[in-house]
This record gives sequence, structure tokens and C-alpha cells, in this order.
Amino acid sequence: MQPLSPIPWVAALLAWYSKHRRALPWRNQPTPYRVWISEVMLQQTQVPTAIPYFRRFLKRFPSLPSLATSPLEEVLRLWEGLGYYARARNLHRTAQIIAHDRKGRWPRTFMEWQMLPGIGRYTAAAIASIAFGESVPVVDGNVLRLLSRLWGVRKNIRNPRVQSDFFRKLQSPVASASDPGSFNQAMMELGARICTPRNPHCAECPLNSECKAYRAGTVARLPVGRRPTPKRRETVGVGIVFDRHGHILIARRPANRLLGGLWEFPGGRRQGEEPLEETVRREVREETGVEVAVEKPLPVVRHAYSHFAVELHPFLCRHIRGTPHPLAADEVRWVHANELRHYPFPAANRKIEKSLFAPKNHFSIGNDPRPRRF
Repeated sequence: MQPLSPIPWVAALLAWYSKHRRALPWRNQPTPYRVWISEVMLQQTQVPTAIPYFRRFLKRFPSLPSLATSPLEEVLRLWEGLGYYARARNLHRTAQIIAHDRKGRWPRTFMEWQMLPGIGRYTAAAIASIAFGESVPVVDGNVLRLLSRLWGVRKNIRNPRVQSDFFRKLQSPVASASDPGSFNQAMMELGARICTPRNPHCAECPLNSECKAYRAGTVARLPVGRRPTPKRRETVGVGIVFDRHGHILIARRPANRLLGGLWEFPGGRRQGEEPLEETVRREVREETGVEVAVEKPLPVVRHAYSHFAVELHPFLCRHIRGTPHPLAADEVRWVHANELRHYPFPAANRKIEKSLFAPKNHFSIGNDPRPRRF
């Protein structure tokens, strides 16, 4: 389909993007595979954080078949530290669907991409426009903020109806661009680098002559959005359980739960005002079926997720009795301390591991490197 007659601000935007766009690794070769991987990584993640993960991921999984045939645990290990691990699970599942069910045939349209796991409207639009040239707008947080100022919209941009309205109104501008993918990337780039949440660089913006908020002096008051709700806080007891051979007990989280598929030191939420040592004994027993003696506390670890924060209280524990069973986990395993780095762990558990092997916490760990499965 031929683009519509050029819209002046669209031409100005694309000229700015051509001159100022960042040299990002996925832009060098915008193949469907590279675009898809990058767009999934950029969900809830800023560009500087995503770049090294993208490079490592592409080095290990350079193609769709290599990703589709790899174990999920290996994918999660490469994803470790990037957060929102459902993205990695959905990425792996989507690779298998495209490689096997679709015989390697890539979805090409906005609608087709939304039928795959973990692909919503924003990601589908980004992939379809950048990799396949479909004239469909991308409306992410940066674009919502930019449009609210450009058009002087005083409505809550978190409201799905407002977002749908922006999506509809943006269809004509994206259709007028000769390259829809460049238009969408330019909008996101301008929002991320110029039309920032605080202290936007309005004097450098190529759209300031068209911006209603800039002309009215209301940039600082837009966009309108709900105040974030305070995060709930949870106190968690964690058991670093050793057997008499120096092996450590780890458990793999259920696939359908937060951080599903990752391994961790067993533990769980404190109940009421119970002593943390009792929390650890109870949670280890309920999760793995073993009895432990709680012996020594390690430094407290604090970690924040998107909607809540946790305070982890780890304790060194000695295995007393019982054979581990996955009662509240997908799998439990005794491993040598040197093997922990090979398992995908949540960031908070990595912090515990780091403190565990700090010089001041030195202890004898045994020398049998073989994992034991149950």
C-alpha cells in the first residue's frame, strides 16, 4: 500500500530520527528473529540494560532453531537478572511454535503476532512494522507521554480507552510514512531521549512547533496518570540447607508461578509474628519434606519487584532427616556449591549466594560435584 500524503510533523520526526538515532545492535540487521528477541527484551526493560543481554542471547542462540531446541533452563539462565521471566518462557514457547507448528514460517502481520504467547498489541505492532513494514502504530509508554503533550490530551494515559484512542489516531500518521518501522522507532526514540518524563528537552524537539503542551506551557503537567499504589512488603525466611557431604539443597519454582522455572534456596513468607528461624524450618519442611536445624543467619537481602518488595532473611541450615521431595516445587536437588552458577536463579537468591561465599562466611563445603536428583 502506498503511503498517504506526507504529514509535516511526520517528515520532521523522520528527519530527526535519521540524524540522531542510536546505533543499537538489533537495528543493524532487522531480521524477524532479531527484532522479535529485542522487542520482547524491551518489554519493561530500558535499552541500556537490554543491550548486553541481547548480545549474549544472540551469541548463544543465533537462530530460531537453536532457541527452539534448547532446554528452557538454559534460556532462563541467559535471561537471569533481566527480570520478568515469563518473557523468557514465552519466548522459548513461541520459538517452538514457529519452528515446529508453523514449519519455520514467520508470522508477518500485527494480528498473527498477537496469537503467540506473550505478544500483546505493543510488541506485535513493533515486530510487524519494523520487520515486515506493516503500517500499524506502536503505542508504548514513551509514545503515550509524547502524544499526550503533542496533542494536549488531559486524560489518564493509563486508561485502556485513552490508549485505544491514541492507537486509532496514530494510524493516519504511520500510514503516511514511507517506512512504518522507522516511524515507530522514531516515536519511541523521541519519547525516550527528548520527551522524557521529567525535564524534557523541548528546545531540541523536532515537533515543538506542533506541540500543544509546549505552546501552552503545560509540558510539566502532562501526561495525566494515576499515582502508583504503594508496594506491599513481604518478609521471607530462606534456608541454605547443607547435607553431611557439603551439598546444598535447591528447589525449582513451579512453572505457573512468579519466577517459574528458576531455581532457589527453599523458603517462604513469614506467618504473623513467628520467629524467622521457625519460618525457615516450616517452609523448608512444607516445600521439600526435610527437617533442618537452623544454625546461622546471613545478611538480609532486600529486593523490589514491580508490585511488591521482599526482605529475605537467609539462614545456614543443617539437614537432620528426611529425603527431599518436590512437595511445593517442580523439582528438588542436592548440588555442589560450585554448581550453583549453572542454574538459573532469581537476582535476590544470587545476592544470598554472594554473601554465602563471602570470606567472613567461609565454611567447609565438601568436594563431591555430582548433583543428586529426587
